[in-house]
Amino acid sequence: MTDLTGKIAVVTGSGRGLGREMAIALAQAGASVVVTARTEPQIESVAAEIVAAGGAALAIPADVADEASVDELVDATMRTFGRIDIVVNNSGILATSDLLSQSKADWDRVIEINLGGTYLVTRAFGRHLTAQGHGKVINIASNFAMMGVSHHAAYSASKAAVLGFTRAMAIEWARFGVQVNALAPGYFATDMNATYRQDEESLKRLVSAIPARRLGEASELAPWLLLLASSASDFMTGEVVVIDGGQATR
Repeated sequence: MTDLTGKIAVVTGSGRGLGREMAIALAQAGASVVVTARTEPQIESVAAEIVAAGGAALAIPADVADEASVDELVDATMRTFGRIDIVVNNSGILATSDLLSQSKADWDRVIEINLGGTYLVTRAFGRHLTAQGHGKVINIASNFAMMGVSHHAAYSASKAAVLGFTRAMAIEWARFGVQVNALAPGYFATDMNATYRQDEESLKRLVSAIPARRLGEASELAPWLLLLASSASDFMTGEVVVIDGGQATR
């Protein structure tokens, strides 16, 4: 397993779903993990789970769409650990609606969190990453960024923009020794979609659109996350790794 002993990582949106799994994977690899999201009980539960398993974790509530909240997150991280090595921008929301029915407020909120949050967190922690001369930024996009998906215009647009942001920052920060890459997951089996998966017909329709004919497991995402978080990816920047069972290639 990749050894991240001594590294400090922050994972936004890590109170549940893939964010939770990524925080745990980083901790299992030896990193001290800042678990952050808006829902305090969730992140405290994840941090406690990591500590109970022998890892190191700190729960810090934050709203990635609020600049002051992000600055407080960075300040708390630096006060506790003194530095940051790995930033995982995972926070995101999904608004399902046809474009003609979608309110501007709903559109703006998706863009504000999915893209704006990635920008605010990357910029705030990036000041420390570039100053120290090394670091990893891993943006969590989606295979929707590369597909036409009905009723998901805002989400698809926000995630496509995250890929553009990833490439731009990779060029801008390469000279500082900071690598910026992205993961684009497809459908994974998590607690967030457990109810949906219990409906046999809905699950059947979903799986039929995936060439691999199944959902992904969190254990299949973790190795790619750890690769991008480790020194093994020091000469890799501006890239996107798609992990979706072939769905985006259809």
